[in-house]
Amino acid sequence: MTRSKILMIAGFGDNSSMYDSLQATDLAEQDELVPLDLPGFGAEPLGVETTLATLAQFVAEKAKTHSADTIIAHSVASIIASLAARTEGSPLNHVISLEGNLTAEDAYFSGRAAEHVTAASFRDWFLPRLTKKCKGDPILARYAEEVAKADPKALWELGCDAKRFSDQEHPGETLRGAGRVTYIFNPDNCPESSVAWLSESGINSVQLPGASHWPTLDKPNALSRKISETLRD
Repeated sequence: MTRSKILMIAGFGDNSSMYDSLQATDLAEQDELVPLDLPGFGAEPLGVETTLATLAQFVAEKAKTHSADTIIAHSVASIIASLAARTEGSPLNHVISLEGNLTAEDAYFSGRAAEHVTAASFRDWFLPRLTKKCKGDPILARYAEEVAKADPKALWELGCDAKRFSDQEHPGETLRGAGRVTYIFNPDNCPESSVAWLSESGINSVQLPGASHWPTLDKPNALSRKISETLRD
């Protein structure tokens, strides 16, 4: 069996450590999983503004470097992966979106960045509220810890751009135009508008009942099976 090379990128403020548990699953035995930190989020920030487009260009170049044709992308990174797959010369032809943004309602964290005029202001507002939300929730607590490590400027710039994109474009349509697409989700975690759009979109969707918004953390083996199945359909 030919081993596929699969890039993996994290959502807003997070980094590739969210995929660590997948490395202990059957998927990692069957295929080569390549965790990729995005600039400002585990990797050195870009020398230009951190936007969906500039991150997509970075991802497309890394896909070439690794000869990867598949990418797993979480949350807002689904837009980045979609744009990367549509970049000229990109080898990416299959986007596996883990509860990626489909409508403006999905930008529930990143979208608040545009309400702040500086990176410091957004970080000072965001982190305390995130920390308060995560009490008693180890998955959300881990996310808060990783967001605290992110570059504040990159975090704010990406959030502002995600809000702009969601208001002016359509994340779901961008995903649908990325070629082969698989959307993995737990409907309980998603806005009704996104679930409704998905049901009419024609996108191949796979449900993962009982999973959190971070299925790599609480359902790695079930997620591994779902990804392996869709890769070999």
